[in-house]
Amino acid sequence: MTLMTTAPTSRPRKKCPICGKPAQQATRPFCSDRCKEVDLHRWLSGAYAIPAASDDEDEDGKPSDA
Repeated sequence: MTLMTTAPTSRPRKKCPICGKPAQQATRPFCSDRCKEVDLHRWLSGAYAIPAASDDEDEDGKPSDA
């Protein structure tokens, strides 16, 4: 019985979320330190935001006054 070994398949490179260039291992998921800094600035300046649920509605979606 012979075991066949296969070479590990390389995954396709992900693209940098800022500029679209291939990501580099050292700065993954970005392609460069510049793109890392651009992303950090966007988070700190509030350009990226997670939408919040309205306080006027209960968990079931009904107004809390009713």
